[in-house]
Amino acid sequence: MRPTGIERTFALDEVIVSKTDTAGVITYANDIFLEIAGLAEHEAIGQPHSIIRHPDMPRAVFKLLWDTIARGDEIFAYVLNMAATGDHYWVFAHITPSFAADGGIVGYHSNRRVPDRSAIAAVTPLYARLKSIEDAAADRASGLAASTAALHATLRDLRIGYDEFVFSLAR
Repeated sequence: MRPTGIERTFALDEVIVSKTDTAGVITYANDIFLEIAGLAEHEAIGQPHSIIRHPDMPRAVFKLLWDTIARGDEIFAYVLNMAATGDHYWVFAHITPSFAADGGIVGYHSNRRVPDRSAIAAVTPLYARLKSIEDAAADRASGLAASTAALHATLRDLRIGYDEFVFSLAR
């Protein structure tokens, strides 16, 4: 599917919810998720969460996200997703690991809300720069490495962590 350039939105009081196993395969999707993603439940459950990945979203942000939740920490992020139609939608995501009784991670839980538009305007240039770095590389691995280094350098220059950066963008 190719991006259409058409943005989808959802209501301020709606929350997109999904759960995955540790490999990122969708095990639960609420009705808001299905509606905004343009998927039927049987099209979402059992699929990789990347089914909604927008091609303009830098992989470095997903690497940071996965590294963070895999070590048992939560993360907040602005994410550009793509519906089955090719339409896009921005979310303010809060992703947390789900733990078994023994403390092991058994999956991940993501709640997504409508993001502050000023935060999207602020994060878009950074994401475009990171994606440009990835696309300019000779191969995917070196592109991801260079983009990840650029993201960490940006955060280092700002003297803040990614979560602090994310929260600093909202009004």
